[in-house]
Amino acid sequence: MLALVELSIMEQRYRAVIEIENGSPVTEVAARYGVSRQTVHTWKNRYLQGGLAALADHSHRPRACPHRTSAEIEAVVCEMRRQHPAWGPARLAFELGRKGVSPVPSQATLYRILVRNTLITPGQRRRPRSSYTRWQRDAPMQLWQMDLMGGVFLADGTELKLLSGIDDHSRFAVIAHLLPRASARGVCTAFATAMRRHGIPEEVLTDNGKQFTGRFTRPRPVEVLFERICRENGITTRNTAIRSPTTTGKVERWHRTVREEFLATHDPFPTLAAAQAALDTWITLYNTTRPHQALNMASPATAFHRAPVPNDQAQPEPVPLKLPAELAPAPTPTGPQPDQPGPNTPVPPVTAVEFTVTVPASGNLGVLGQQLWLGRSRAATQLTIWVDGTTLHAFDGTRCLKTRPLPLTGAQLTRLRRQDGARPGRPAPSNALPPGPLPPDAVIEVHRTVNRGGCVALGGTQFSVGMPLAGHRVVLRLDAHLVHVITDGQLRRTLPSPLTPAARSRLHGARLAGPPPQPEPTLQVTRVVSGQGTLHIAGCKLQIGTSHRGKVVTVTVQDTHFRITDGDTDLGTYPRTKIQEVSRRRASGHIDYGT
Repeated sequence: MLALVELSIMEQRYRAVIEIENGSPVTEVAARYGVSRQTVHTWKNRYLQGGLAALADHSHRPRACPHRTSAEIEAVVCEMRRQHPAWGPARLAFELGRKGVSPVPSQATLYRILVRNTLITPGQRRRPRSSYTRWQRDAPMQLWQMDLMGGVFLADGTELKLLSGIDDHSRFAVIAHLLPRASARGVCTAFATAMRRHGIPEEVLTDNGKQFTGRFTRPRPVEVLFERICRENGITTRNTAIRSPTTTGKVERWHRTVREEFLATHDPFPTLAAAQAALDTWITLYNTTRPHQALNMASPATAFHRAPVPNDQAQPEPVPLKLPAELAPAPTPTGPQPDQPGPNTPVPPVTAVEFTVTVPASGNLGVLGQQLWLGRSRAATQLTIWVDGTTLHAFDGTRCLKTRPLPLTGAQLTRLRRQDGARPGRPAPSNALPPGPLPPDAVIEVHRTVNRGGCVALGGTQFSVGMPLAGHRVVLRLDAHLVHVITDGQLRRTLPSPLTPAARSRLHGARLAGPPPQPEPTLQVTRVVSGQGTLHIAGCKLQIGTSHRGKVVTVTVQDTHFRITDGDTDLGTYPRTKIQEVSRRRASGHIDYGT
């Protein structure tokens, strides 16, 4: 019985060559082995030139590729990638074009070069950009995207917050401001500075941070300072949906660029000023030099421009910026100002000096040996300090926040005048306490915060002003016999004064009172008389009578009583037995009971 033996490829080729050498026709040998005559001749020539080893399979790889990227260009690409690890194929192609390389390798070729040299880790293929629905405004200044970012640290471990603003059309960074804390006042100050520099945008898109919107404030929505600035300047405010950071994708992507290209190349900064200076330098490079892939490798500054106005039309006047008083700069003295004296120049006697300070994050400002508690809400706010020989005042714009006695000699004032940033003070504020004993007929005022029990600290004792004012900041205007409680410039109530004249002159933070306040306007509300002839208001139940059931009556609310009217008909006056706030102004649930 014959055994079948499988011959290898080299053995078959060798037998075919031997048969030809023994005189067998080439045509028959080719037919027997299932190949062409040319293949048999090729085997024979390879055997004669290289022996048995030459009959093995050869590589089909071409010996040369004329369009392959040269080794010199590949070395340049690798070196650029090592120096700038964040550069991808698109940026590398752009930079090679800048260097004059021609032709510039395609992005696919550059990707293969990076993979071949282990400079990039190939990952799962992402969705093509063409599959995304991209949107942007048609022109600059139509929409600004704004957001806050953390992760900027000082050498002492303090974390700063970065307020960012990106123009939606051009990707131009309009705001890049570092804050010691993300306070509403700091955010609005940086926003106002950007609008002074670049103009007023048409819309602003933010997330739902409490610095940007008060629509989630409890128990009821409020208008925050940022929304007020936008409303007064005609800016449409837009907020993202809850947990939808992709809506502000442009500014979120810009934050990634800040981390990779700015923060990753800098050590922790020694001070806030040093960090802001370094950031400003990088922002200039980003806006004017760095190419942007979304702009076809143009810089954001080239796209950040307004449409040109035709020659036959007048240039539109810029819209004036309207800011609240709390963000307005401190007023400076009018008239010609003397030059800053040199170290050897005699300084004339001065009666008052002003200088600017910044409230720390704790809200407790220390200045000239005085501790001024201003609250954390005023952190990072710039205040003007006014001092003379007897008194210190802290101003926020034109508003006097704090007053402290501070005796200073003329020499001390002169040394203070020589310091950097010092300037002659404005005329003495009208609410400064006069030196010496307080006249008996003097009217003074102090600021106090009402605690949860409706009391304030006055002269070392707890003085009740009423539970409805709990949590409010009130002004107490004191004369020889009475205490007037004032909120928002309105007189809320008048109570007998518990202080003696001597105790009144020693009150902490006291100052001379300004003009008398306006009395609180009379509060009128409407209510529906129930089927039992009663109505409820401010915690009180009033019996009007069943003859008036179903009527919508007007209630005039006074401190001690209620006055009920039905049109021009007076239905009576009822005592107010409870002191509660009126939570509802309009009647609801009107029912017609008939006659």
